Amino acid sequence: MSIVIDKSKCIGCKRCRNVCPGSLIKTDENGKAYIKYPKDCWGCTSCIKECPTYAISFFLGSDIGGMGSKVHTEKNGDILSWLIEKPHGEVIKIDINQKESNKY
Repeated sequence: MSIVIDKSKCIGCKRCRNVCPGSLIKTDENGKAYIKYPKDCWGCTSCIKECPTYAISFFLGSDIGGMGSKVHTEKNGDILSWLIEKPHGEVIKIDINQKESNKY
């Protein structure tokens, strides 16, 4: 399990680096994020939820049934969307109303 960072989308805000519990995310000489030791990532997804530009995806390997898909989040108001991008191009979107889910 590991994350994938798209440096072309990264704005260098360092929010991902600050929330990584394993201190695995670093920044390069241009201020862009990268994961130093991908194999050490335990998949907490904290960085994915913090990234304001959706530059970070979580790789869903075949060992967990993902067959090479990637997942990332997008936020719009109270709605947190999890987008699963399958290798062949299909995208599955799961919306969670955070305001509603906090009632329980």
